[in-house]
Parts: sequence; C-alpha cells; structure tokens
Amino acid sequence: MAILPARLKAGAPDPLGATWDGLGVNFAVFSANADRIELCLFDRGGRREIARYDLPQCTDEVFHGYLPDALPGLIYGFRAHGPYQPERGHRFNPNKLLLDPYAKALFGDIHWSDTLFGYRVGAARADLSFDRRDSALAMPKAVVTGADAVWGDHRRPKRGWSETVIYEAHLRGLSMQRGDVAPEQRGTFAALQNPRLIEHMVDLGITAIELLPVQAFLQDRFLVERKLSNYWGYSTLGFFAPQTSYLADAEQAGHEVRSAVRRLHEAGIELILDVVYNHTAEGNEMGPTLSWRGLDNASYYRLMPGHERYFINDTGCGNTLNINHPRVLQMVMDSLRHWAEAYQVDGFRFDLGTILGREASGFDPGSGFFDAIRQDPVLGKLKLITEPWDLGPGGYQLGNHPPGFSEWNAAFRDGVRRFWRGDDSQRPEIARRLMGSPELFDHRRRRPWASINFVTAHDGFTLHDLVSYAQRHNLKNGEDNRDGSSDNQSANWGVEGETGNPAIQLVRERLKRAMLATLFVSYGVPMLLAGDELNRTQRGNNNAYCQDNELSWIDWSVLHDGTAAPLLAFVARLSALRRRYPSLRSSWFHHGLETIGPDLADTAWFDEAGRDLTSEAWADPFARLLALRRASHEGEVADATLVLLNASDQDREFTLPEPALEWTLELDTANPQLQRAAFSAPIIKVAARAVVVLGAPIEE
Repeated sequence: MAILPARLKAGAPDPLGATWDGLGVNFAVFSANADRIELCLFDRGGRREIARYDLPQCTDEVFHGYLPDALPGLIYGFRAHGPYQPERGHRFNPNKLLLDPYAKALFGDIHWSDTLFGYRVGAARADLSFDRRDSALAMPKAVVTGADAVWGDHRRPKRGWSETVIYEAHLRGLSMQRGDVAPEQRGTFAALQNPRLIEHMVDLGITAIELLPVQAFLQDRFLVERKLSNYWGYSTLGFFAPQTSYLADAEQAGHEVRSAVRRLHEAGIELILDVVYNHTAEGNEMGPTLSWRGLDNASYYRLMPGHERYFINDTGCGNTLNINHPRVLQMVMDSLRHWAEAYQVDGFRFDLGTILGREASGFDPGSGFFDAIRQDPVLGKLKLITEPWDLGPGGYQLGNHPPGFSEWNAAFRDGVRRFWRGDDSQRPEIARRLMGSPELFDHRRRRPWASINFVTAHDGFTLHDLVSYAQRHNLKNGEDNRDGSSDNQSANWGVEGETGNPAIQLVRERLKRAMLATLFVSYGVPMLLAGDELNRTQRGNNNAYCQDNELSWIDWSVLHDGTAAPLLAFVARLSALRRRYPSLRSSWFHHGLETIGPDLADTAWFDEAGRDLTSEAWADPFARLLALRRASHEGEVADATLVLLNASDQDREFTLPEPALEWTLELDTANPQLQRAAFSAPIIKVAARAVVVLGAPIEE
C-alpha cells in the first residue's frame, strides 16, 4: 500500500462491507444508533494497529468511507462509539475491536480473554459495568478480498427434487481419516475435491451433499476451557466468510471453495449448505462483544420489550437475530446471494427455521424473510430446506412453512423408528410416512418433496447406534450425561452397546436395512447421514457437537477390511431401485383416487392376506404387517411397486393382491444378496423385521 492518507474520502453507502474497485477500497457498515465508527487497519501479522480513521460520512444509517490505493489482503476491523446503556439495549464500547458483519474472509483466531467483553467480567454490576481494555490482540480480523471469480459457462446440475438423494455430512469429519488425502488437506474443502470421495458418493446414488455449517464460527469459551471444541459449528461469527480451519490454504479461500464446488458439479452432485441465521456467536447479555453487539445491539438482536438489557432467546443459544429489521434482513439476503453467486452453491438448509418466520404476532409463513427469499430471482430457484422448529412459543411448525421450502420431517424419523422397534398402534403412522406425510404437506399445491425424510441426522444417534443403544452415553461431553435427547425411540435388542452375540447382531443388521429401505421407498426426499452406510458409531453419544475426534469422524478403514461392503452395496442398490421406479418417488401426492391401469388404483393398502384394509384393521394396535401397492405413469413406462413390511418378530406369509402383475422381486432386506428375479407365485414369505419390494411394468 502507498503512504496512508490523513483521512478517508467520503466513499459510498453501498455495497455494505469492504469493496475493492481496482483503485482502492470502499468501507460501509450499518448502525442506526452509533455516534461515529472508526476503521482500524493492521499490519500483515494482524497484531499491530497501523492506522485509525473515522468513517467520514453517514447516509441512511450507513457509515462509509473510501481508502485510495488500498489492495485486497488489507486487514481491518471497526470500533463503534455511542452510548453504553444496556438497560436501553445499547452496548457501544470503542475499546472493543469489531468484525465487519460483511467480512468475506477472516484473519487469525479468537484468543479467549476477558478483554473481549464490553463489561468487566466478575464486576458486581455485571454487564452494567464498562471495560476499557483494548480487545484487538484477542480478536480475529476481517480481510479485504478481491473481486469474485467469473464462472463462465459453468452450470449447476439442477437436479429435480424427485430424483434427489441427500448425504448429510460434516466437512471435517468426512475426510479426517481418509488415507488417500494429504494430511494437510484433511478436513478442508480441498479434501472435498478428492476423486475417490466423490466416486463414493456417486456409487451410493447421492445427488446432493448437505454440509454442516461452513460459515465462520466461534470456538465457544466454555468448550475451549473443557478442552473440547465447537465441532458442529452452530455459532456463527461471520455470515459471508468460510471457516478458516476448513481451508488448506487460507490465502486461496475463494479458489479452494469454488474448486470443490466445480468438482462436485462435474460429478452431478449439488452442494447444500446448513446455515445459521437464527442467532450469532455473541450469546446473551453476558456474552462477548465481537461484531453486531458492538455495532448496534438494539438493531441486530431481538430484545425483551421494556427490559432491553435482556435478549429474547427463542433459539436456546442466548440471543435471537432480529431478522424483522430491514438492514438485518438485508444482511441475511446478501449473505445467501454471496454464497449462491460467488460459490455457486445449490441450496441452503436453515437451522431453526421457525425463527426466520417469526413476526410480532408469532410464526407467520408469510413473514418478511419467506416473502423476500421466495421472490428473489437468484435464491428462489435454489433448493431451500428449513428445520421447522425452534425453542420459542409455538416453535414446532412442521408442515406450516410456505411453498418453495422443504422441511426436515421429524415425524418421519420418529414414525419409522417406532414402527421398526415394534411399538403398538403404528400401522397408520408408517402409512402416512410412506406416502410423504400428506397430512402435513399436501396443501397449498405443495409436492411430496416438501418432506425431507430421514431416520438419522447429525443430531442424535447414528444408524448403527440406533439399534445398539437404548440410552444416550454422552459423558465425554462434560455435562454429566444430561445433554442430548433422552427419547430416541431406540433399542439395544438385548445388550447395551457392542456385542459378539450373533442373534443380536442379526436383529440389528436386519433393522438397519429395514429402516434404510423404508427411507428409500417413501415419497419425499431421502436424506442419508454420512457414514451410516459404513456402520459408523459414536459409541452411544447422541449429541457429539463438541467431539472433534475419531468419535465423530468417519472411519474409512472399513472399506479395506470389507466389514462395510454389504451395507454399502445395499444402500447403492436402494438408490438404484428408487431411480428405476417412479412409483417409489412420485412428484405428486396420491390418495387412491386415480386409476393407472385396469383395476389398478394409484395407491392401495392390504393386509397380509391381500385384502383391503378395513377401518378396524387400521385401528388394530397389534398390527405390525402392511402391504402398499403404488402405481405411476410419471416415467416413460407406467409402473407399479408392492412394498411389504413385517415389523413383527416372526416370519410371515403375504398373499399378493389382485390383479396379478408381471412382478419382479427387487429387494428382500432379510436376504440383501438376493438378485432381481421374476416372481409369479401368489404367496411370498417376508422374514421378521424385513421389507420386500416387488416391481412391475403396467400395460395401460
């Protein structure tokens, strides 16, 4: 950089953040309540402050200034002057260096110190006290980046929802134990480009990988002090910047992320990001002052009416982002567009998505956020998934999000687990889940893909642990085994944890395959937890949010010793079966009202004798058998499938319902090695705790 000027030029209020134009850098930051904001520049090591400037202009509550001759790579932060009046919601403290909310890259890590707090930690007046120590040495800083790369004729895969199969994965855990990835690249976006890793997903039939948060996040102080870590990353520190530890080369951050996206897209795999816009890393009133709190606490956060010292905590994480404020909503929308355009990601999964729909009157599917994103010409075309609950009043909103959004379906997870555990009165429940949960989603012209179906996810047991543990085992988290859900709808089938008992092992393996088969033959979008296809275990830990170690990482060695080969092949077979028969993945809700072929309704239910189910049969609490026939003409050739489920502990015979079709036995979860074969017998045996699937073409 040339000799630093004495003051900044006026610059412009738009765009927000630090923008290099080839001749210098424009800085713009929003604050409705600050008196003035200073720009602080640092040396290349990020430790010594080399200049400090007032942002000379404020337009429409945006402070801005222009630094001539500045280049990408410049390290900076802000200081905000204004009232320190926590009782009124204001927490300005110019002694605290603040991250730019629009920073697209970060330099350095946080170094926990009491200087990071706007108040004197331990003071009698708590957060009403004022701390005058400078926090700069303890803070990460923002980095000015260059112009976003040009993608040219690059094209997204644009997979249709009905053909989508999601693989939920943790970027770091995905590759930390892969021997074919260089040690310095493990756990990073560079590793995500590994051809064999991508080949693994392609072989499984995966069409989209959904990554746990990769936006910059905080290593929380209480975890660091316990010698644990924020592994999952649900504590956002920067909405525009990738997490530095997920980069093999931080100086090539943009290139590394884009290269990974290109490799995935070349293989036909979409990238969906799990994003956290419901809260930030700053916590409640006793939390640190890192960015938004110091810039304009009263605007960025939802505060208790009449008691503005305190934060509304509908997230359970200390604070709730005030997305109803137009500038906060703008920040979220700008962040989403940044990832969609600069990195060409294909979709987003919104953590605690009910928060995003909260208005003054409560949850509203017509909230400003939902309206803004649905009409957006860029974002409205992407895959949008919401987690339809939060911890606030009326927080469980499964099925109530607007068209254009798919939802994580916890009802599917719980229904499948209970049915295959052998619980009573589950026949109607499993029927609803097989059909895409129409009682939840079949309204406002929504389609079955509104339901994201899953049996396991990052939060909870792995599939292997689901059939191996009746209780959580979370002592390593340091919370006396009180954290994590105590209601997992799981069973250990005789022994808690691992066992050499072959009878128990047989039951467990059968149930894994039965639940996976149910996932893949249900309407909606199947989501597979990464590693479930490899029998991954967390040894009974159902809340491994702080375990950045072998407990959470995928163990790929099982590919070499052969122990995972049968289940891996089984999952690939399920994906192929789903692709082969549109009647297993319909784009429409069906209710048995349309005739596809002679005497063949689009949906029909039968008991094991091949008879239509009566209302009494549906209400039988001890019924654990079910036959579902579905027919479709969505493919090139009309097809029918017959799914037979036996959740009892005895082998049972099923009579095939009329009319007779040219059935092919496609799948028997009790005999996964069985190859496809024509089947013409009128009766078929379905083993205990197993699924059988038959398929047939239909002559219209």
